[in-house]
Amino acid sequence: MPEPVPEAAPPADGAGSEVDDDENQSTSLSGLFVEKPAENVVAVAGSDVTFVAKVDASTLTRKPTMKWLKGKWLDLGSKAGKHLQFKETYDRNTKIYTYEMKIVKVVAGDAGGYRCEVTAKDKCDSSTFEISVEAAHQEGQADILSAFKRADAGEDEGDLDFSALLKATKKKKKPEKEEPEIDVWELLKNAHPSEYEKIAFQYGITDLRGMLKRLKKMKEVQKPSEAFLKRLESCYSVEKGKKIVMSCEVLDPNVQVKWLKNGQEIKPSAKYVMEANGNVRTLTINKSNLSDDAAYECVVGEDKCSTEVYVKEPPITITKLMDDYHVVVGERVEFEIEVSEEGAHVMWAFEDQEITKDKDSSKYRFKKDGKKHTLIIQEATLDDAGMYHAWTNGGHTKGELEVEEKELEVLQDIADLTVRATDQAVFKCEVSDDKVTGKWFKDGVEVLPSERIKMSHIGRFHRLVIDDVKPEDAGDYTFVPDGYALSLSAKLNFLEIKIDYVPRQDPPKIHLDTTGNMVSQNTIIVVAGNKLRLDVEITGEPAPTVVWSKGEEAVVATEGRVRVESRKDLSCFVIEGAERTDEGNYTICVTNPVGEDKAVLFIKIVDVPDPPENVKCTGVGEDCATIVWEPPKFDGGAPIKGYLMERKKKGSSRWTKLNFDVYESTTYEAKRMIEGVLYEMRVFAVNSIGLSQPSLNSKPFMPIAPTSEPTRLTVHDVTDSTCSLRWLAPEKIGAGGLDGYVIEYCKEGDTEWVAANTDLWEKQGFVVRGLPVGEKINFRVVAVNIAGRSPPATLSQPVTIREVVEHPKIRLPRELRTKYIRRVGDKINLTIPFQGKPHPIATWLKDGQPVDPKMVNVRNTNVDSILFIRSAEREHSGTYELVLKIENMEDRATISIRVIEKPGPPVNVRVTDVWGFNAALEWEPPKDDGNSEVTGYTIQKADMKTKEWFTVYEHNRRTNCTVSDLIMGNEYQFRVYSENLCGLSEEPRMSKNTAVIAKTGLELKQAAYKEKDMACAPKFTQPLVDRSVVAGYSTAISCSVRGFPKPKIVWMKNRMIIGEDPKFLMQNNQGVLTLNIRKPSTFDAGKYCCMAVNDLGQDEVECKLDVRVAIETENK
Repeated sequence: MPEPVPEAAPPADGAGSEVDDDENQSTSLSGLFVEKPAENVVAVAGSDVTFVAKVDASTLTRKPTMKWLKGKWLDLGSKAGKHLQFKETYDRNTKIYTYEMKIVKVVAGDAGGYRCEVTAKDKCDSSTFEISVEAAHQEGQADILSAFKRADAGEDEGDLDFSALLKATKKKKKPEKEEPEIDVWELLKNAHPSEYEKIAFQYGITDLRGMLKRLKKMKEVQKPSEAFLKRLESCYSVEKGKKIVMSCEVLDPNVQVKWLKNGQEIKPSAKYVMEANGNVRTLTINKSNLSDDAAYECVVGEDKCSTEVYVKEPPITITKLMDDYHVVVGERVEFEIEVSEEGAHVMWAFEDQEITKDKDSSKYRFKKDGKKHTLIIQEATLDDAGMYHAWTNGGHTKGELEVEEKELEVLQDIADLTVRATDQAVFKCEVSDDKVTGKWFKDGVEVLPSERIKMSHIGRFHRLVIDDVKPEDAGDYTFVPDGYALSLSAKLNFLEIKIDYVPRQDPPKIHLDTTGNMVSQNTIIVVAGNKLRLDVEITGEPAPTVVWSKGEEAVVATEGRVRVESRKDLSCFVIEGAERTDEGNYTICVTNPVGEDKAVLFIKIVDVPDPPENVKCTGVGEDCATIVWEPPKFDGGAPIKGYLMERKKKGSSRWTKLNFDVYESTTYEAKRMIEGVLYEMRVFAVNSIGLSQPSLNSKPFMPIAPTSEPTRLTVHDVTDSTCSLRWLAPEKIGAGGLDGYVIEYCKEGDTEWVAANTDLWEKQGFVVRGLPVGEKINFRVVAVNIAGRSPPATLSQPVTIREVVEHPKIRLPRELRTKYIRRVGDKINLTIPFQGKPHPIATWLKDGQPVDPKMVNVRNTNVDSILFIRSAEREHSGTYELVLKIENMEDRATISIRVIEKPGPPVNVRVTDVWGFNAALEWEPPKDDGNSEVTGYTIQKADMKTKEWFTVYEHNRRTNCTVSDLIMGNEYQFRVYSENLCGLSEEPRMSKNTAVIAKTGLELKQAAYKEKDMACAPKFTQPLVDRSVVAGYSTAISCSVRGFPKPKIVWMKNRMIIGEDPKFLMQNNQGVLTLNIRKPSTFDAGKYCCMAVNDLGQDEVECKLDVRVAIETENK
């Protein structure tokens, strides 16, 4: 849509422009604004400023559309929020729309040029204004240049400046060296237009267009141009990809012009098409892009006219939103979004600070892959936690990053050992991170590896192995993981063996170690999946026999998952990868000839709990949701300590933790959610062993809130049993939308409300029926959406159910209060509104009789009556009366309809007298006046020799006339037309007799005839003009010559006579000579000459024809 700015171009110098879209449509500029915003506003930083624009809608067929723009393309409607607020009101009496834009707490980034643009079908209007921002408590006048400088004064002036979208940061500025002040206005005044961009880059100016507009006002008024009749418009606006046409008018139709873009001459191509049509010179730019946003000039000799073209780029929207992340310190984070177009500019920000490549290149990386844009944080730290934003010129998204410290979990602690001389001691522990390294210490001194002492780290397991244990190896051993404030300790006990040389017999004895996994004298707890190795020391002489059993079943296997290993004085019971079925009572029985000993052990298998069940959402709010679930069926053998919750957006694979400390209840309220976005939840159960598997995902749910209450609830009508209500939609609807309304009522004094509608009502009006007569009823309306019911809108007073009798009243339109005239064949459609209660009965009469339904169609409603005649005839004329009755009251309205047509011809047209050069005519009015008064007559005459008719009188109101200035010797006949409101009669009436103008005794003396000598040598009155044409397009060159006798014409090319070549067509029309050249090629270029020769001499003219080849651009 074209957007010329009429304020910048005086009417005298303006030139018409045309910007064609795909359908070759254009929008005309018209003055729609009644009140425009102030052109220049100076605002103090931190204060509020409001701009008001008013539009007259009295001549518009539909509601106008208002846009507030910053710069040349940034639509501020998508930025509405706390900082930018928009308001629209409508006055029904004056039919004026009022639009307001309020900037809350103005910041430096709000400075610049703005435009408000209103469109309504085929009309548009725009107004520009500028904002300058002054620092608070600043003395003196603010530097106007600061309104055009960007906040960070970056290098790349071509990139989008989003600094106005971010909060100002308080940073201490480094002291700068004082430089002499330079007047940029003077630089721009004296600079060539091609230098403007360079000056703007050097001095950090972003709103160059705004400065150039001010500069134009500062310049003196130029003298009228001697080369241009009509200059270019001051500026043009076009959407990216569309076509724009710029045109001007020159004084000399044969002059050659040059077109310049930013001071550089434009060569003709498929993109840039230059045309010359008489005095009009046109430049057409096809498929405009951002590179066409520049200053253009049309140059004629030393004179020129200039304009600027604004190319509007469509806003870039975000198609895939940013996800939330929850990571631990050191992990990699990738925030990814998708935009609507490739190559779009995206600005990233952390909290309120923009992330740039130059400042944050070591910490952040930016990645572009087509429409995908990614912000990468290589190693997250605690300082990186917060809200991250991504901005485009048409959208915004955000995602939260949560970073927590690494927590090292001990999966298996090291245990105390008691070993004998020459045996092997093995300390083993398991931690949660397989990348963690550590050191071993003995009594506070680091243990170093040797041939006897070996240390290993395999995955999550850390081992210290001491071979050939010696008494000096006893002590406290500690494992310390690197980077964590954590240590694991155990004690190594050396067992001395005393040899008794006195042979003796001892009964068998079982020595159980109660310091390891035993929680009581006979209970051992094992974590599922872990290995249980139970070493039981046995004494007795002679060596006893050992038998292990579970229940009544003996365990005799020496290999496999559950096995028994026997050593001297030691019996080992081993369970590899403990399972829940391994839980139970185990018995060890030792016997020898001296006696026996028995011990019973209970092995308890503990595990992580099963996942919670039936996770579901029971309620939602605007930014929250209530989640409930059931405890796991199996708690793993240990009490449930609590739960951990996670959520994610539907379609995303990134889960976000909602709590870091275990939550004991089975009901949780999730907060800080985005309204209108689908979420899923899952829950983990936690016991002393660890974390369960996640529960099944809950069904997707959406945080939404009920709407606000309906507005402006009023009573429209009341009868004896019904009440008609009307209201407007709620001011706040939200993402849940609006499903419909519920209308409720109750009697005055009651508290029980009754629903008037069973199904949701979608319209904003409802008739409550079946109400008791005379009762006082309270009414209320509730809006309903997926989130539930809104607060009710209630009438301030109860309504008495009783119909109010209102006298019938016909409101006859003003145009029907006088005689209603239509032509035969026209359509008659009369709508007569009326009022009255109860509903009146309408009846139509014609000339006192009921209307014939075969001739006239009548349709009555409760508020109006329609009289319809498809094709009017003369018999439809008459007096129509509308009778409106309510019981014994009535009202009447009379309408006089006259159907007219053209009259018939006059009667008895005759010539009553002839004298001199005059003739008197008389006639009688027509028999048929067409049902309309005859307003006049048209009289025509014709010479009986030529029979050509000429009008003598028009609109002659009398039935007679005198025709004068007749020619002597001629005989005349006359005819007359009748005329009424429909026009002249179809046929005229001829006069019954003729008028003969007799000759008198006059004698004509003819002067002697002297023949004039017309001979002259050939002379060209119009020369040939140089032409430049495109190869393949037919052209013609023309000139004109005079001479007598008729000269012979000879056409030549490069002084060679052009013969009967079918490529050339030579024409001579009354001295106008034309040479048509059919589809010329570059070979046809050259000098063409036209020679005219007769007996008195010769003359010739020549011109130059240039044939150029069309050059097509790559991006055609």
